[in-house]
Amino acid sequence: MSAELQKISKPQLRGLLRSSLRKHLAIVGVLSISAALAWKYTVAESRKKRYAEFYKNYDAEKDFERMRQAGVFQSCRPDGE
Repeated sequence: MSAELQKISKPQLRGLLRSSLRKHLAIVGVLSISAALAWKYTVAESRKKRYAEFYKNYDAEKDFERMRQAGVFQSCRPDGE
């Protein structure tokens, strides 16, 4: 009858938290790095391209004159005085 009984392994009681934390911290590290890289290449790079494209054709003097004529500024009058 002893040949038929299987040996049951003892449960891990010491170091259980440490071993599970080590495993979960490794998983969190990999996931956070992959999320950061995904954000960089999907959101940040496209945002950089849009900013560069906007400022390629942006004329600050023309924009200032448009806002001055609209009366946005208190320090200068729309008529140019």
